[in-house]
Order: sequence, then C-alpha cells, then structure tokens
Amino acid sequence: MAPGHVAYGLRAQYGMFVNPDTVVAWERGRILPTEQELTALAGVLWCAPSELIAAATTLREHRLARALSAEELARRVGVAAHVYQRMEDEGRWRGNERQTAALAEVLGLGPRALITATGGDESLAELLRDAATTRWQAYVKPAVKMVPLPKRTVESALQQLHTDYHARMAATSSWGASGATGDEGRAYLEEITGHFWAAVGL
Repeated sequence: MAPGHVAYGLRAQYGMFVNPDTVVAWERGRILPTEQELTALAGVLWCAPSELIAAATTLREHRLARALSAEELARRVGVAAHVYQRMEDEGRWRGNERQTAALAEVLGLGPRALITATGGDESLAELLRDAATTRWQAYVKPAVKMVPLPKRTVESALQQLHTDYHARMAATSSWGASGATGDEGRAYLEEITGHFWAAVGL
C-alpha cells in the first residue's frame, strides 16, 4: 500500500484525517503515531499493533503490543488507572512487589525486559554497584523487590558480584601490582548489570 492508500484507509475506516506525508514520517521513524493512530494503522494494514513496533522497550510499547488499554492493564495489575497512566507517561514504575509481578505476567516480560520497561536500569546498576563494593547482604531485599527472581538466586548473584569485585581490587594492594587491576575493578563496576544477568543465568 502506498502512503496515500494508508491515509485514505485511516480516514474511511476510522475517521482519522492523516495526510500521506505523516504516514511516510511514521515509516521512517521521524515521528511516532499516537496510541489511537497506531491501533487504527494496524487495522488498516490488517496486522497486530505489535507487528508495527520493531522492539518494544517502554511500558507503553509493551502495552500496545498486547493490544491493552491503559485502563485494562491498570485493572489487571491492581493499580488505579490514573496512577498507572502517570507512571507510564513518566517512564518510572512505582508499583509494589505483587503489582510488579502481575505487570510482568500480563505483559509477558522476563526480568531483563521488565527492568528496562519500568525505567529501572540505572537504579538496578546503582544498587548492584553498592552491593559489590559494600555488604551485599543488605541489598538482597531491595534487589528482589526490583527484579522478580527467587531470593536464593539473587543472594547467590550478589555474593558472586561482591567476591569478583573484591578479588580484582585486592590485587591492586598487593606488592608490585600494577594500577591496571584497579582499572579492572572500575571497569567491572561499569559493566555490573551485565555481570548480574550472567550470574542469574539471563
């Protein structure tokens, strides 16, 4: 279908007045369609909204890929609709542990995708850096709240991060050690999230 055909379909079937230039801009990624436009576009193209999203990363994109309204998703995870909408708009999830588990289930998200979709990448990295450099035991509960994994799995991963980091840093204080090992410790912290996912087998 040419852009003009798509624009005509949106007008004829859904009453949306979208010009062909806008359709071209959507195709090239210069602008994003609204939620209503995306749903209508999927209808015109005879496909699911998820097929029009290259790789969902945000809560909104995951919700649209599942063809759920904000109200429906909020109801299914046990959050007031206006509260959920605000979190989605801000890109920061603040649900409790039960609501987070429900969100992951409804949207079909694994732990890594869930952290990214809920805007928790930097918070998780900060938590993991603190766990590696201080007493890791104090960070088990916050990590379990953030990442829907069994407590034992998280404990084991945090202990491994702590051990690995301190082993790298201990070499720095050895007689005759080069400063490169200290750089290795800092590099380890910069890649801490990747080390954590590897430690939990994801």
